[in-house]
Amino acid sequence: MTPKIGISEKELNKSIELLSVVLADEMTLYVKTRKFHWNVCGESFMELHKLFQAQYTELEETIDLVAERIGKLGGKTIGTIKEFSALSRVKESPGKYPSQKDMLKELLSDNELVIVQLRKDIEETSNKNKDAGTADFLTGLMEQHETTAWKLRRYLS
Repeated sequence: MTPKIGISEKELNKSIELLSVVLADEMTLYVKTRKFHWNVCGESFMELHKLFQAQYTELEETIDLVAERIGKLGGKTIGTIKEFSALSRVKESPGKYPSQKDMLKELLSDNELVIVQLRKDIEETSNKNKDAGTADFLTGLMEQHETTAWKLRRYLS
């Protein structure tokens, strides 16, 4: 059943498609952060191990919220690695196990990529889809990624 919330079915479908890409980005970043949590080593092992754990834990919650937003708009949520891989704007690096510093740089770069993409998504959702609720939701996600990027940047300063 299509929600009757003042947004056309076409606009709802566009927001759902956009949110599916956001979900894929969040899932890919989650997996990468988890990988780094599992593989970090060196002098600051425990500190970075805990930092990455805090970040992937936050991403777990974010992933669930994005999936629920899709449902609120009447959509079905993707849920396979193949679907996530096809849609994600965040790229994986299979077979690579970077140093601590390179892990931090990669996660910073990925979070900044997500921030830039979310800014575009907010604009599109607000103006083209007339979906203020999703635009507001995405603004909150963007702010979370800004905080994460700031923390990562501080490690690299």
